[in-house]
Amino acid sequence: MGNTVRIGMNEVGDGRPCLVVAEIGINHNGDVAIAKRLIEAAALSGCGAVKFQKRTVNVVYTAEELAKPRENPFGPTNGDLKRGLEFGREQYAQIDAHCKAVGIPWFASCWDEASVDLIETFNPPCYKIASASLTDDGLLKHHRRFGRPIILSTGMSTTGQIDHAVEVLGKQDLILLHTNSTYPSKVEELNLGVIAFLKKRYGVPVGYSGHEVGLAPSVAAAAMGACMIERHITLDRSMWGSDQAASVEPQGFMRLVKDIRAIEKAMGDGAKRVYESEVSIMKKLRRKG
Repeated sequence: MGNTVRIGMNEVGDGRPCLVVAEIGINHNGDVAIAKRLIEAAALSGCGAVKFQKRTVNVVYTAEELAKPRENPFGPTNGDLKRGLEFGREQYAQIDAHCKAVGIPWFASCWDEASVDLIETFNPPCYKIASASLTDDGLLKHHRRFGRPIILSTGMSTTGQIDHAVEVLGKQDLILLHTNSTYPSKVEELNLGVIAFLKKRYGVPVGYSGHEVGLAPSVAAAAMGACMIERHITLDRSMWGSDQAASVEPQGFMRLVKDIRAIEKAMGDGAKRVYESEVSIMKKLRRKG
């Protein structure tokens, strides 16, 4: 256990720069060319990493769920959609090469054991475990087999469920993310104060995964001590796709990173002092002493 965790070249935790992660997720709409553009946008904005999602569709979803009618660009059923959005080894090889070319690390949230095994072949710097998988003990243990840092989202989870997941995973190289799992989230349900609660209760670095519209809560989370900020990135919020509306466009990501870095500078070290730049003003305005 410790207050910092190394994610690739980034040291994440107390006293370290906030790691900003661009969650590409499924916003690529099954198109590697779009994924590459999102990778480039994230790198240009100054993000520290990008993240994808990986599922074995027939394992994660029931046959009944996949058969449900759902009109989408890939066909008339929910299964057509899920399979159309899923990248395989060949696509991830292209993603891996492109991330290396632009100089940004990537990792994924894996929803089943086979997906972990596939992503492991690309030597990721860490794994993300989605809130939906927090209660899957077998999947948690499977992630730990590879000895990589774990980022665990805690949305739609009780304190007791988080306690159990932390017990299963252990606290070594563990980062928790506070989040609300609705897309987009209501501002009044973000409950950013939970960041401090999680830090105190578990003694590990705690970040924030935001699904709200706008940037202010994510910037506030950084000011409140979040070691990592994760937001979904999109080329255009009006694009087709279930996560696009809760995502941030490239220009917004540039502003997010810029504002977080400004806040880090503004926080200072907490020691009260008179700055040299204030001395001339003090002499000019102060009448006594």
